[in-house]
Amino acid sequence: MIDHSADMANPAADEPPYMHGLNAPQREAVLTTDGPVLVLAGAGTGKTRALTTRLAHLLATRKAAPHQILAVTFTNKAAREMRERVGGLLGVPVEGWWLGTFHALAARMLRRHVERVGLRSDFNIIDTDDQIRLLKQIMEAEGIDNKAWPPRVLMSVIQRWKDRGLTPDKISRADAGDLAGGRLNLLYKLYQDRLKTLNACDFGDLMLHMLTIFQDPAHADVLAGYHQQFKYILVDEYQDTNVSQYLWLRLLAQASKNICCVGDDDQSIYGWRGAEVGNILRFEEDFPGAAIIRLEENYRSTSHILACATGVIANNRGRLGKTLWTSADGGEKVRVRSVWDGEEEARWVGDEVEALQTKGHSLADMAVLVRAGFQTREFEERFITLGVPYVVIGGARFYERQEIRDALAYLRVVAQPADDLAFERIINKPKRGIGAKTLQNLQMAARDMNMPLVEASWRMIENGAVKGKTATTLRGLLEDFARWRSLIETEDHATLTKMILDESGYTAMWMEDKSPEAPGRLENLKELVTAIEEFESLTGFLEHVSLVMENQENADGEAITLMTLHGAKGLEFDTVFLPGWEEGVFPNQRAMDESGVAGLEEERRLAYVGITRARKRAIITHAGNRRIHGSWTSSLPSRFVDELPDESIDVDAEAPASVSSGGWGQGYGGRASWNNVGNQPSASAQRLRDAMTQARKLQPRERAPSYSVPKRSSPSSAFQVGDRVFHDKFGYGSVTGADKDKVRVKFDHSGEKKLMDSFLKPASDI
Repeated sequence: MIDHSADMANPAADEPPYMHGLNAPQREAVLTTDGPVLVLAGAGTGKTRALTTRLAHLLATRKAAPHQILAVTFTNKAAREMRERVGGLLGVPVEGWWLGTFHALAARMLRRHVERVGLRSDFNIIDTDDQIRLLKQIMEAEGIDNKAWPPRVLMSVIQRWKDRGLTPDKISRADAGDLAGGRLNLLYKLYQDRLKTLNACDFGDLMLHMLTIFQDPAHADVLAGYHQQFKYILVDEYQDTNVSQYLWLRLLAQASKNICCVGDDDQSIYGWRGAEVGNILRFEEDFPGAAIIRLEENYRSTSHILACATGVIANNRGRLGKTLWTSADGGEKVRVRSVWDGEEEARWVGDEVEALQTKGHSLADMAVLVRAGFQTREFEERFITLGVPYVVIGGARFYERQEIRDALAYLRVVAQPADDLAFERIINKPKRGIGAKTLQNLQMAARDMNMPLVEASWRMIENGAVKGKTATTLRGLLEDFARWRSLIETEDHATLTKMILDESGYTAMWMEDKSPEAPGRLENLKELVTAIEEFESLTGFLEHVSLVMENQENADGEAITLMTLHGAKGLEFDTVFLPGWEEGVFPNQRAMDESGVAGLEEERRLAYVGITRARKRAIITHAGNRRIHGSWTSSLPSRFVDELPDESIDVDAEAPASVSSGGWGQGYGGRASWNNVGNQPSASAQRLRDAMTQARKLQPRERAPSYSVPKRSSPSSAFQVGDRVFHDKFGYGSVTGADKDKVRVKFDHSGEKKLMDSFLKPASDI
C-alpha cells in the first residue's frame, strides 16, 4: 500500500482545492485509495464530505474513469447529493458513472443479463399490492386458507428470505416451519415460477437474481466482466446493509479489493428491517489487511452532548469502538428532567419551546424525538393548545393516521347515525364481503329515499333489495351499531370505544397483520382510547377532534419537528427534546423481549442517534407515572439515563423526586442505577421500584398530597365564570367553569361544551 502519511501530515501548498479544510483522518480516508478501507464515521464527523472528496480525488487524479467507479447509497436523495457535491468539487458535472441505490444499480445490471435467469429485458417490477395479490391467487389454487395465513404475513417472510440471499431451492420444509401449514417453501417456489411466467420480478428479486448470476459458475463471465470494469467500489451507510447486499458487494470486490465502506456501527438501528450490524463488525475478517480509519472529530455538537452520547454507547459490547470529541468545548449541559406523568411532560416541553421562542430561537431548529409514533399525540395536542406550529415527519399527524381515522369513523356512526361519510369509510373495514357494487346501490337508494345511508340500508334489507350473505352481514353490522349506541349513556366511553374496536373486528385485523407498521398502528389505537379517557363524553371527544382538525396550523412556515428516533437519523437541530426515557418505553420492552441483548444494544444505539441529533442543547425527560395503553403504570427511569456522565448533565427532578425519603437511591437523585448484567436493576433501582409500587396505588391525576410532591404552577385560564365568550363554530356563550386551560361554556344555541380556552375569544372583541 502506498504510504500517504507524509502527505496527510504536511499537506502541500499546491494541493487541489477540494482537499482544503480536511482534518487528518478525513485526509487519510481520501488518500488511502488502494486496498480495502473501512471508514468508521461518527455522527457529525464530516462523513459525507470525506466520501465525496474521495470520489472527486479518484476522478481528478485519473485513478479511475467515471464508469470504473461503483458508488452505492441507500436513498435516491443521498445519490443526488453525492452527484451534486462531487460535481461541485471538480467544477464539472460527472457523467457515466455507476452511482445509485442498491436496488437501482442491481436493476441496471439485471437489464443487461436478465436472460440468464429466464426473463426478458422488458421485465416489469411489481409493487407490494401486486405481490400480495399474486401470492393470494397461488394460495387459492393450492387450497391454503388466506384468512388463517394472511398473504401479507407470508410475503414478509418470503421477502426476508430474499434479503438473506435465499432462493427457493435453499429453503427446506423445516425452514418454513408451520407457516401456511408447512408449505411456505412450496408457495415461494410457485410464486417465483409465476413471476417468471409474467416476465416480472419484485424489488427483492433485483438483488437476488444478480446474486444468483454472480454465484453460478455457468455465468462466471458476468462477474468477471464487472471485476474488469470496476476499479473502485464505495459504499455509504454500510452498517445498514442486509445479507443479500453484503454478499453482492463482497462478490464485486473480490478482484480489485479496492472497496471503501463508510459507516458507523453505533448508528445501526434498522435490524427490524433486515440490517445486519455484523456486516460492518467483521469487515476486517472479510478483507484481511484492511485500513480502519476513524472519523471522531465532531463538528455538530457541544462537548457535553458528545460526552453523554459516548457515555451511553460505551455500554454496548458489540462495537468496533471510537470516541467522539470536539475542539469547541463548553456549551450547555444535557438537561435531565423528571416529571410526574406524560401530560406534565408535554406541558413542560411546550413551556420550554415557548421560552426558547421568546429568546429568539427558531421553531425550525427544534425537534421532539420519540421512540414510538403513538407518543406524539400528547405533544401534538399541547402544541395545538399553545398555538405552536408543528410538523410530523415520517408519518401523518396523530388524528390523520389511517387507523385513527377508521376508529373515529366507527365512533362517529355510533354517535351520529346520519354520518354517511363515516359509515362509507368503515362499512367494509375489516373486510366483510360488502363490495363496491353493494355500497353503490345503497348510496343510490339513500339519495332516492332522501335518508341517511344507515337508515336506507335497513330499508334495503327489509324490502329484500339486499339478499343472501351480504344481507346477513350488513344486518349484523347495523345491529352492532344500534347496540353500541344504546350503551352510550350507561357505559364508560373509553370502555365503549375499546368494545367497538374489538367487537367490530378492527383490532383483530391489525393483530393479524404482520407488516412492520401493524404494531405501531395497534399502539396508536390504544393511545386513542387513552385520549378519550380525558373527556367527559364521547361526543365531547369527537367535538374536540373536529376542532383540532380545523385549527391545525399551516406547516408551510416555521414549525417544530415531531418524529421518531428512527426517522431522525441523518438530521440535526439546535435543540432536541428526548421524552419518554423510561424502562419499557425506551429501551422498548418488545425489542428486548424479541431480541434479548441484541435488541437492548440496538435500543442503546438509538439513544446514541437521538442525543447526537442535537447541536446546542439536548433535553431528556422521564415520567414517574405514565398511562400506557389506557393503564397507569409507575415507571423506572431508563437505564440509559443512568449511563449519562454526571459531569455533563444538569438534573432537574420535580414530581417523583420525593417518592421515597431517601430520594431515588445513589447517583444524581433522579436516576435509577442499573448494573451491567441483563435487565436487572441494582439495589438502588430496586428501592425505587418498591417506592413506585407504593405510588402506583394512588391516583396519579389527583397528585396525592401525602407524597409532598412539589407542584409547578399551572397556567390559569384567561376566562372566569360568568364571562361572555365567542367561538367560531358554536357562537356566543357564557363561561360556567374553568380548570387551568380548559373551560366549560354554555353556548346560546349549541348547549354546554368543554374546550380549550385558546379556541375562545372575549365577546367584547367581536
